[in-house]
Amino acid sequence: MSISDPSAAQTPLLDDTIDGCLDYKGRPVRRSSSGCWRSASFIIVVEIAERFAYYGISSNLITYLTGPLGESTATAAAQVNAWNGAASLLPLLGAFIADSFLGRYCTIILASLVYILGLGLLALSATLSSISSSGGQNADGIALSSSLQFQVILFFSSLYLVAFAQGGHKPCVQAFGADQFDTQDPEECKTKSSFFNWWYFGMCAGTLTTLSILNYIQDNLSWVLGFAIPGIVMVVGLVVFLLGTMTYRYSVKGDEESPIVTVGRVFILAVRNRKKSYSAIAAEEEARGILATESSKQFKFLNKALLAPDGSKEQGEVCSIREVEEAKAVIRLAPIWATSLIYAIAFAQSSTFFTKQGATMDRSTATGFEIPAASLQSFISLSVVLFIPIYDRIFVPLARALTGEPAGITLLQRIGSGMVISTISLVIAAVVEMRRLKIAEEYGLLEKPNVMVPMSVWWLVPQYALYGLADVFTMVGLQEFFYDQMPNELRSVGLALYLSIFGVGSFLSSFLISAIENLTSGDGRDSWFANNLNRAHLDYFFLLLAALSAVGLTLYVCCTKYYIYARWGRTF
Repeated sequence: MSISDPSAAQTPLLDDTIDGCLDYKGRPVRRSSSGCWRSASFIIVVEIAERFAYYGISSNLITYLTGPLGESTATAAAQVNAWNGAASLLPLLGAFIADSFLGRYCTIILASLVYILGLGLLALSATLSSISSSGGQNADGIALSSSLQFQVILFFSSLYLVAFAQGGHKPCVQAFGADQFDTQDPEECKTKSSFFNWWYFGMCAGTLTTLSILNYIQDNLSWVLGFAIPGIVMVVGLVVFLLGTMTYRYSVKGDEESPIVTVGRVFILAVRNRKKSYSAIAAEEEARGILATESSKQFKFLNKALLAPDGSKEQGEVCSIREVEEAKAVIRLAPIWATSLIYAIAFAQSSTFFTKQGATMDRSTATGFEIPAASLQSFISLSVVLFIPIYDRIFVPLARALTGEPAGITLLQRIGSGMVISTISLVIAAVVEMRRLKIAEEYGLLEKPNVMVPMSVWWLVPQYALYGLADVFTMVGLQEFFYDQMPNELRSVGLALYLSIFGVGSFLSSFLISAIENLTSGDGRDSWFANNLNRAHLDYFFLLLAALSAVGLTLYVCCTKYYIYARWGRTF
């Protein structure tokens, strides 16, 4: 909840009050009785609930589309990609609404209510049965009943309602949680870095629970129950979130214009003043007493926004130096965002082709139980859950002692480390796939795609585990980076930009797969993604992704050399 400055905010502050924050009644908030882990714990619970609900839908969505709704595999895959992409891009809209109008607290509550409504409607759509034989046709040309047509409409309306709610929920919850730690206090700033670690730990714990329990319920018991349980969990999460209301720190929001409008005005004024000389900028900076810094020298063309287009300096006609620096902070993020896209493309493969690999291999255990291929994704979450405590409690203190960095290593170093690990994982995936193809050939299974390849599925564990380890570095690092490097008023937008990396990455992955499919399937040849995986070449694809990741990593390192960290309000 962003609170407009009330008269209470003008009262004398106590020694332990926090600048820029109020309590739930609009009074100056005390450090000793608010924020930090006492508040963040409530917020992490609602995030665990949301991730449980989201992955309860997304992890098994293709099964529902090809099962009860009767879609073809190709159509279902396209629907899943489109929904995942939309769900990752909508946070840009949700963050804009939160930072410009409603505030984070109110946006979280509203988004949670819409989330619960969407999940309830999904459960309702699953209860509908098709009895009538009249109606249209599905993707495969099979006649649909009118009741099934209504079910499909209701299902997809509910599905995108959930995506819309996630768009408001996702960037605001994490930003609101990080807001509970004061960056002007060195100890709380260190704790905030741990918050991002344990935040991702909670996310993966919720995902691991979903993959372990909810998918089994959906496949073997009831889809109605499988969609209803996430709704119940979201209700519980919202109640827990509301219980923490009196302990939260709420950022002060005055009557000033939207920060997005402010940043936009900087670019507009810089363009309008494009013909003005840099000597005029230097004179203006000297008149304002602005000292030359490394930041002021970068993207110097934006400094032209300090000048009035007509020579006057009326209110609103020129930008302040802080507004110019905020615009520079936004533009500095663009190269990091772009060079992280290749990591997002690689990330998208864990739920598709890794699963396809596992489906052809020996998945039986000593007890005779056969591991579902989709459940192999749980090794990513398990790897995260196991490694984050090691990272936070062992690696960070040791690295801090060596480097002096509060978080052990810089955020850009953390992100780059995960990219290296991801590249290694793709190479291992290619080697395992080569081994699988060789065994299939040795046993004469090249033309028998439905026969199990006598190779244990446990060979896939290293690539899944390394993906989880890469997430600990890159995924968590990107979250904290895009939050930390944005001005306070734009931090929800910053986290939305982080999420958009994976939305755009999902679309780029689909485009890359389609392009390779068209290039490699001509003249009667089997494509790299042939339905018969024993004739396909996923190993080539994994090696291509590894090469692209290496190129992306090189570009990323080049960009980091010119990056200047923003230190919004820090005193150290």
